Amino acid sequence: SDDSLFVYDCINAEKTTLGNKGQDGKPTDKGSDDILAFAFSPSGDYFALTDDSKRLILFHTKPSWECVSIRSVNRRGTSLIITAAEDKILVADKSGDVYSYSITEPQAEGKLELGHLSLLLDVALSPDDQYILTADRDEKIRVSLAKAPHYILKATNGLSLPEVLLDSTLRLWEYKSGEEVYCCHLSSICGPETTKTDQVCPCVLVLLIPTVYVFQLDATAQQLVYRQKISLTHKIWDIAFEETGDLWILEENSEAPLQLYRPCDGQWKKMSKYLQDNWTVFEGFVGAESHYSCLYKASFDNMAAYLQRKEERLKQQKKKRQDLQHGSNGQTKKMKTEESSL
Repeated sequence: SDDSLFVYDCINAEKTTLGNKGQDGKPTDKGSDDILAFAFSPSGDYFALTDDSKRLILFHTKPSWECVSIRSVNRRGTSLIITAAEDKILVADKSGDVYSYSITEPQAEGKLELGHLSLLLDVALSPDDQYILTADRDEKIRVSLAKAPHYILKATNGLSLPEVLLDSTLRLWEYKSGEEVYCCHLSSICGPETTKTDQVCPCVLVLLIPTVYVFQLDATAQQLVYRQKISLTHKIWDIAFEETGDLWILEENSEAPLQLYRPCDGQWKKMSKYLQDNWTVFEGFVGAESHYSCLYKASFDNMAAYLQRKEERLKQQKKKRQDLQHGSNGQTKKMKTEESSL
């Protein structure tokens, strides 16, 4: 209803008691208050977030912002989404599980819906809430029935987020069949920008360079049509579309951290800047390592260490045999000397 800014600091949120405890009774797994994932409901009436302290915090946004509940989650979350019916929150976590949390019963505990064998990168829902889509770090995209999540409609090899970035591709899937219908190599984009904007325009955020690519979805032809490239001068933290089609871009820029772009004559043009007075909230994240770095699989070459330990073990065994042999020879020599004296 106005331009006032709602600010909620997770540092002041109620601490939960879920988790392992040490001998002193205090939690052994102490997380920070960093927000890991968040989402609005389709109507904007609800907002939910999960943080590094394994809390799920639900807000009601209308007529004014109000914290409805603070609940514990079993593992740190990686992504969350609110159903179109706005009755549940689905939270994907680092252990590969998806839990659902009731909105109508805001204090109820979570219910396990499905699980992967690897860390989950994202969770999504079909517009009718009938299907749950999950993607994990092992390059798997799974489509499950929401009413029976144990029934997997389709599982296919996809691309996890870091590999998409390294591969520089944008891919379009028909999720019910699991068929990839279109692939665009971002590195090959060099054609002219088009101006038709009467259809939904998904947007691609490129994390390695300060650039946003704008594409238009052609549902009939089942392809993505390149429309525009927005080049900036600072690292981009996040982007989001409004229902009206306006595009918000949050970047690492103290002078204008939040930019608003609006379609004008077929092109997205910068309209204004916000949050400059609240830049202190973001200062701690300037130059920080990307949260996506932990998603890369680490490879370990421990053969050298193994061979070194083996060599040390063989030397110890050899020394023990020599000591035993030396002790045995000494005892034999002593016995012979005693016999000679007799």
